[in-house]
Amino acid sequence: MLGPFGAGVVSSMLPELSATFGVSQGAAATSLTAYLLPFALVMLVSGTLGERWGPTRTIRIAYAGYVVAAALAAIAPWFWLFQASRGLQGVANAFTTPLLLTKLAAVTPKERLGRALGLYGAAQAIGQTSAPLAGGLAAESSWRWAFAGTAVVAAVLTASPLPADDHAPEQPPRLRDAWQPVVVWPGIVIFVAWACLAGLPFLVAFRVDDAFALGPGARGLVLTAYGLAGFVAARLAGTVSDRFGPRLAVLLGLLLGAVAVAAIGLVGSLPPIVVAWAAAGVCGQLVLVGINALVLGAGGRGGAISVVTALRFLGMSASPAAFTSLYRHDPVLGFLVPGALLAAVAPLLAHRIFRSGTGPRARLRHSRG
Repeated sequence: MLGPFGAGVVSSMLPELSATFGVSQGAAATSLTAYLLPFALVMLVSGTLGERWGPTRTIRIAYAGYVVAAALAAIAPWFWLFQASRGLQGVANAFTTPLLLTKLAAVTPKERLGRALGLYGAAQAIGQTSAPLAGGLAAESSWRWAFAGTAVVAAVLTASPLPADDHAPEQPPRLRDAWQPVVVWPGIVIFVAWACLAGLPFLVAFRVDDAFALGPGARGLVLTAYGLAGFVAARLAGTVSDRFGPRLAVLLGLLLGAVAVAAIGLVGSLPPIVVAWAAAGVCGQLVLVGINALVLGAGGRGGAISVVTALRFLGMSASPAAFTSLYRHDPVLGFLVPGALLAAVAPLLAHRIFRSGTGPRARLRHSRG
């Protein structure tokens, strides 16, 4: 929950950040990348390192580091220091997300893994839902209160009990063990999906600000539609993955998500934009649950899910750089291009997983000789 909250809390306060630090809104939007890029890069190795050091201890230390980083963001007088604090928040959170997912998979029967991941996705959706709303409401007074509150939440999580670790493996996990085709190809798919779905709250905020002159609180309320819909649909996404297979869940999310994202740029009134953004949240949940089930269902440990999650957030971090200038040139193209990427590029990558022998079942057949 803290990961998507920390990433998305700035989405509805970009005009206020721009005014406080005297930078352009495009520069303010890089505060998303400042969090997500180190978060994703460190996560390429954090799952494996956390398994070496002990997951429970690693998670607790990471939460404590998040307290310090969020407090620094709340008091930062300069934009460069604010950006540095965002990067430190991302690094700290990189050690919690994959290790918590691995613990969940270890205690869940395989036939119920999709539903368990759906519940986990619901918790993530709560973070994504509350982040822009909390950030927007805080910005009505001062955006700094949002980071003070985040520091308090991280402090509570630091002191919260955690499940005991499993017995340590006989051989320490190796970093290269996670870089297998069964991991890398799903990671590429979710890289594209997250750049073009969950990475777009800042763009939706620009859209409703430019078209309807909404204040920060109203912008935050609009942005909650994505996470709220994802929360409501989380159990459904898990059921689809368990009953019909994670592959179908991923493809449905990609194709329907393309329609939803394109609609945000094409329609001219606020209610349809909110509905389309909510639909995008449902599609994102289908993709997330399906990809995680593909990797964890194939026996992936902390290192494997760490790599996939890293690529997911690398895609999300690339979104502002990829689409902000395009949106400023033409708001419609700013949404049509990510929609087209979902419709054209992601299914081609998904075809590689499902048909070329790099999927979990093919790997299992190969291991059986």
